[in-house]
Amino acid sequence: MVLGLILPTAGEVDVLGEPVFGDGARARASRALRKVGAIIEEPAFWRYLSGRRNLEFFARAAGPAADRDRRLARIDDVLRLVGLEAAAGKKVKAYSQGMRQRLGIALALLGQPELLVLDEPTNGLDPQGMREVRLLLRRLADEGTTVFVSSHLLAEVEAMCDRVGVLARGRLVAEGPPSKLRASSDRIRLEVDDRARAVTLLSSFPGVTQDANEVLTGGPGSVWVRLEPPATAASVNAALVGGGVSVSALVPEHESLEDVFVSLVEGADVPR
Repeated sequence: MVLGLILPTAGEVDVLGEPVFGDGARARASRALRKVGAIIEEPAFWRYLSGRRNLEFFARAAGPAADRDRRLARIDDVLRLVGLEAAAGKKVKAYSQGMRQRLGIALALLGQPELLVLDEPTNGLDPQGMREVRLLLRRLADEGTTVFVSSHLLAEVEAMCDRVGVLARGRLVAEGPPSKLRASSDRIRLEVDDRARAVTLLSSFPGVTQDANEVLTGGPGSVWVRLEPPATAASVNAALVGGGVSVSALVPEHESLEDVFVSLVEGADVPR
């Protein structure tokens, strides 16, 4: 819908302040969309042509003559930006999937867009390819390009995005920085030198709830507890140390973005 490829059933879509649909919107939308670059999942290229030749053909494909000339003049710049300058003369069939994804991003950047819309930019990549694309998108965002990513790989979203929106059946059910969506948990993990003594001390500490399945074994190990007022991490640590238990680590446990997503879309009032 943002790219004007499908029609909305209801509502409005604005891109860079211009309506994409509606009476008289076509000319203004066309101007706005010339400032948008996009790829949908894995970009398609002529595999028997080099990366550079592919970009040349796409640069000449459409748009006013001035825009075509501008895109052609940017080919070297975008190849350098995505780290494909040395591989520009190789045929695309010799590219790894990570290289093809970066070539797709180079294609989306030809028009020097203000807005970059990417659908599953790390889909199907190995860890190294994911890292390459993630670092590239982070650099583009730091240099002023707005990057809009749609993805179900929530660990990647958490690693690369400044703001996250959670959609369920077309409804925006949450939005904000990942750190805000992942509220701190009241659960903490303690690494101690004597688990049995630590569990005994904490059993009578006000506001501390322990895992019912906690095994009372001696020696070093982990203890998980939940805190409610008046208990705090600092007071629990002080009580254990005062009782002769050495605490080597006290780690608050945070929800992952995946935990947040599941809790939001599994809500009774949110259809799945």
